[in-house]
Amino acid sequence: MEAIVSAQAPVAIGPYSQAVRFGNIVFLSGQIPLDPKTGALVSGTITEETERVLENLAAVLQAAGLGFEHVAKTTIYLIDLEHFQEVNAAYAKRFPGVAPARATVQVAGLPRGARVEIDAIAVRG
Repeated sequence: MEAIVSAQAPVAIGPYSQAVRFGNIVFLSGQIPLDPKTGALVSGTITEETERVLENLAAVLQAAGLGFEHVAKTTIYLIDLEHFQEVNAAYAKRFPGVAPARATVQVAGLPRGARVEIDAIAVRG
């Protein structure tokens, strides 16, 4: 197993890696809308927060030599399912071709008071 680290994504806020590669599979830890330069939670519309989450995931994918076209599965965690459509609109822009398998769940809370978190599994080759 190999840790994947990107300086362009937020530093992990706990005892975990931004991502790990195991063979051809890369498991990306959940990203919340943290600014990678300041570590502060980005506040704004749910669309802006989702775009920041996706930018963070893109940075980790790039560090692994991958892109969104390699993503096979994601999980979206939302504090409020009322944001489902806005999150979908931002998410769809990153997956214009075949969309990965996905689950979306409403949760009681996320780290640092975030309203959205997304994790992913990507496959090389």
